[in-house]
Amino acid sequence: MNSLKQTTSHLLMIKPVAFDFNAETAVNNAFQQTGSNENAQQKAEAEFDGFVQKLTDAGVDVTVVKDTPVPHTPDSIFPNNWISFHWDGTLILYPMYAVNRRAERKAHVVAAIASKFEVSNRIDLSSEEANNKFLEGTGSMVLDRPNKIAYACLSPRTDQSLFEDWCNQMAYHGCSFHSVDETGGEIYHTNVMICVADKYVVICSDSIRNAKERAEVINTITNTGKEIIEITYSQMNRFAGNMLQVENKDGKLFLVMSSQAYHSLTAEQLAKLESHNPIIHSDLTTIETNGGGSARCMMAEVFLPAK
Repeated sequence: MNSLKQTTSHLLMIKPVAFDFNAETAVNNAFQQTGSNENAQQKAEAEFDGFVQKLTDAGVDVTVVKDTPVPHTPDSIFPNNWISFHWDGTLILYPMYAVNRRAERKAHVVAAIASKFEVSNRIDLSSEEANNKFLEGTGSMVLDRPNKIAYACLSPRTDQSLFEDWCNQMAYHGCSFHSVDETGGEIYHTNVMICVADKYVVICSDSIRNAKERAEVINTITNTGKEIIEITYSQMNRFAGNMLQVENKDGKLFLVMSSQAYHSLTAEQLAKLESHNPIIHSDLTTIETNGGGSARCMMAEVFLPAK
């Protein structure tokens, strides 16, 4: 039954037209680096096209929607933060921390999805921006769909009360915690430190410094029967937590990540992952450096019923 599946073969991806370093998001995204954005748009577009080609070649259905030059949305390549799509026909819009990211909620993107899939229910949480409360989609929440568990590391972009409200509306069990980088700074998005797949979870549990919270997260995962594959801080910093398991039109599973993430993994880790599914990786260096996001952030999963 569709509602019990962790993966989908349908993805939404936004082709950039003015990709650039975003100073508004850099205030709490330590993964962004300045000074490397020469020809950023051209490089990002080439990386985007190469990534989409690899997914398409594997038999994944990718709906590519081109961004618009106006309003200027330098982070539009990361749609999973402002929209999510669910098996029951629900489309959810999310409140965004950075003011210039709020303009990413563009009608032509929603229309492109609605032309291919059935949207029977819309939930718009964006009004919470006026209350300075934010919940940035599947960046803020990493979902175990069959078990109805949502993992969330709390940060300026992931509000506890909004997260709990979301879980209540969607009938999910919420597992929230605090996750920090090596300097003690809050990790901005949950999906850079944990990836939930069908039978395994990739996690940097070292980033959960509170022993009680860490034990709760590990126990929650263990109780679902999924294998835990640990990554180090160093690997997380190379986006090894920012992965997504997808399927193709024939139901074959793949784990998708950037080439930087792939090359950070040990032979043992790769063997564990590849015992579950093949890996697709693509060079996303410009996007990762300037945008502070990687492969998973670029893919919005579409679980809506097809028309």
